[in-house]
Amino acid sequence: MFRLAHLSDPHLGPLPRVRLRDLMNKRLTGYANWRLGRADAQDMGILSALIADVEAQRPDHIAVTGDFANIGLASEFVTTRRFLESLGTPDRVSAIPGNHDIYVSGSAAALTPAIGPWMQSDTTSEPSFPFLKRRGRVALIGLSTGVPTPVFVAAGRLGSPQIERLDALLASLGREKAIRVVLIHHPPHKGGARRLRQLTDGAHLRQTLARRGCEAVLHGHNHRASITSVPGPDRPVPVIGAPSASARPNRNHRPGWWLIEIDEKASLEAAVSARLRLYDEASALFDDGEARPDTSINRRRHSSG
Repeated sequence: MFRLAHLSDPHLGPLPRVRLRDLMNKRLTGYANWRLGRADAQDMGILSALIADVEAQRPDHIAVTGDFANIGLASEFVTTRRFLESLGTPDRVSAIPGNHDIYVSGSAAALTPAIGPWMQSDTTSEPSFPFLKRRGRVALIGLSTGVPTPVFVAAGRLGSPQIERLDALLASLGREKAIRVVLIHHPPHKGGARRLRQLTDGAHLRQTLARRGCEAVLHGHNHRASITSVPGPDRPVPVIGAPSASARPNRNHRPGWWLIEIDEKASLEAAVSARLRLYDEASALFDDGEARPDTSINRRRHSSG
């Protein structure tokens, strides 16, 4: 059994010291949002408790589906690298960017040298998307939806070249009967996010998944746990959304993460099961929880040991 920890949207804080010249763009509104609310909405103590829970479950690999940063500062990516180093080496941890990581036009140039080793294929020395990591029969495929957007827009885009490379990769891996797990920040399903927060070329991605299929898609962005599906060539493709790893709990969501269990000896349609770990405010610990809405994924119940 291959055990994959899926977490997302840690929004690492506190925000580093900000220079005035760094705010001469979209970051000004992001910085104001941080000062007026987001700083209190994210709790690094909860994130520490989550990482302890992840480590206690002894996963074989950890996937983080973006939004490490808040306003895409180069100094935030120093913190991001330290965070990833605390999780493990690139052979044990995979990362992809979210919209807060590629916040403005200069963000990508700072992100790539900071955490590039966690965003690249096993066989390459430079980050590229899609990237591929093979772990036995399991194939982890990382995508990037992070693009600079205008103020008040948190949308993402893959672009046709990346989707075309994904198409070829899914086809090749499908012929090998690999268990294909796609990592993406923005939800890929129709209606997965509001218009200004959605994946703008989601329809193109869904066409590819409908033609090629895969065994699971893991995403973040919405800060809540969810399970849904998109059509595949012969069965629905499970789509699993992770809550924020550091958000303070409220009536709409609780911080948490997914433990994805992959049976490499099973048939493709039965290979993937998922266990949700949610934060319990009373105990300040994580235990098994429920996601919404229910769909076709094989959900397996476990004790919370």
